[in-house]
Amino acid sequence: MRSKYLVFSIYIMFSFGVSAETPATTYQPTQADYKTGEKWVWKYKGVTTDGEIRAEGKETKEITNQNGVISMLTENGTIPLASIVKPIESTTARYSWPLHVGKKWTFEERWTSDDGTKGATIQDAEVLSFKEETVEAGTFIAYTIRYKGKITNSRGYSADTEDVHLYAPKLKTFIKLTQQQKDYLYVEELIEYSEK
Repeated sequence: MRSKYLVFSIYIMFSFGVSAETPATTYQPTQADYKTGEKWVWKYKGVTTDGEIRAEGKETKEITNQNGVISMLTENGTIPLASIVKPIESTTARYSWPLHVGKKWTFEERWTSDDGTKGATIQDAEVLSFKEETVEAGTFIAYTIRYKGKITNSRGYSADTEDVHLYAPKLKTFIKLTQQQKDYLYVEELIEYSEK
């Protein structure tokens, strides 16, 4: 389950920017919105109702300049920033541009886990609010985005899901992600943000 969120969280991190015209409307950022040396650190934990920990640790991302190429350094390698901020054209993407309170859409994702299991996530999304939210890294103005739907996979698994993302445009990323499905709760929270 963790591998799905590694890819997902990389994508989420670079999927938002803020319009200078309307603070409560968010557009996808460009490469110019990022600074070399920006660093984000999250803690994450996934646990069943029986107390079994299926995922736990920390994840760090940092903007670097490697031989003139602005990139994001992650635990899985280095990704050119230009490929991450490339405009998304899907009508069922994780985010529907521009974002504002009250916006609704359907998110649909097909994925393959590390063990080869194929799956699908289909959820109805809604932006519920845009207000101050506090996490371990501090207090930020953030959207609350709720996703409700179903996750299925090729091994016969099927579960209702509810995800809640707190996304802070100033930081260009989510500051907290919570997913509940059946007996499993996954939480990822920003614990540090810094600029050099």
